[in-house]
Amino acid sequence: MPAPIIFPFPSQGKAGMGLLFRRTGVHRPRAILKVDIENIQVNIEIMFKRWLQFDSDTSILLIGPRRAGKTTLVKSAFPDHRYATLDDIDNLDWASRDPKGFIASLGSRGIIDEIQRVPALTVAVKYAIDNHGARFIMTGSSSLRLLDAAADSLAGRIDIMSLPTACWGEQGGVSTHDILSGDLPLPRLREADRKLKSAMDVGQFPEILTASDDTEARKLLTRYKNSYFTRDMMQMANLANAEGLRAILHNLVRSLGSHLEVSHFAREAGLSHATAKKYLATLAQAQLTFRLLGYQYGPAKRYLKASKTYLCDNGVISALGGSASRGQLLENFVIAELEKRRKLGLIACDQLYFYQSAGGREVDVVFENRGLLYAVEIKNTRRPGAKDMLGLKSFARDMDREVKCVLFYTGTERACENDVELVPVAALYRGGSL
Repeated sequence: MPAPIIFPFPSQGKAGMGLLFRRTGVHRPRAILKVDIENIQVNIEIMFKRWLQFDSDTSILLIGPRRAGKTTLVKSAFPDHRYATLDDIDNLDWASRDPKGFIASLGSRGIIDEIQRVPALTVAVKYAIDNHGARFIMTGSSSLRLLDAAADSLAGRIDIMSLPTACWGEQGGVSTHDILSGDLPLPRLREADRKLKSAMDVGQFPEILTASDDTEARKLLTRYKNSYFTRDMMQMANLANAEGLRAILHNLVRSLGSHLEVSHFAREAGLSHATAKKYLATLAQAQLTFRLLGYQYGPAKRYLKASKTYLCDNGVISALGGSASRGQLLENFVIAELEKRRKLGLIACDQLYFYQSAGGREVDVVFENRGLLYAVEIKNTRRPGAKDMLGLKSFARDMDREVKCVLFYTGTERACENDVELVPVAALYRGGSL
């Protein structure tokens, strides 16, 4: 088959084969039209502006899950840096055998993609930074051994940043409002509400957002499941039981919103306690899952007591074909959207928590943002009632400080009832900070 002919062209209102590319006013997307003359197939690759900003002139380690868009982002943001990926077997072999020579080949400005494959490469990066004033942009799809290596070799020399999958509406341009204080007109909320089901069903991986239709999006998710969510995990952490890993993932989906008990996961997956614990840790290090710790305990005990685990994006749930309820899907969607904004620095806190009182009342999310304590509940209802607010009101009474209580629900009107702010989930669409 002949190689595709590639036609690059600027996105300034030029039309080609019935397709219009326009300037957004914020960023000029790159579009490449690939035409396979033999099969008359057209594939469009579009990059949209991401909300993560690189402000410093220091070297950067960018962490995020596979297919979150790290490579596309750094190549676009640093076009003058030489690029090398350790997904290339020749580069991987070279970097493993001769780290210093590999780094020297990139010159004084370089991008190293998937550096987690050779964590020891950070020592050579340190040497180049200290002795040659070099600057490197490094990406990693797993924090497994990488953050330890970076902490040992690159402390004080790099910024460690996170790139999650896209926030809901990020492909539409810059954020347009603050989620809680933004005064969105009702038509905008209703427009976002119509998009909510699709967003919850297929998620926000950038490649999914630019898919031509829902069928293509689901094909991509199936491909992710068979490669990035399983095969890559096996290779990255030297895992031996693919079926056990899939069982862990499926059990995570079924258990969304429940306390994580490793013994339960081990029993369901047919694994030893130690193996199940390792597999769960691998998923977290690969940025596919994240934990909410228990706010009800003292600061030290929060890391020792039960936690809850959520998926980084609803696309993972869809890819696995999980049997989550609509309530679980909504809960994971909202909490993942908050976690994405936390990682991007739009919510200024180090950790999201959940709360459970001695009497069993729970609050889905608790966090501190700029000195104010937030308590968040998520309800799959268009008409929340007094019963839906009991956990928030109980939490506020138990605290000896001011608490901002927020209830996300599936309606389209903002309201405030008994000191609880009722916020449509649709307000998350293109919403930035709080």
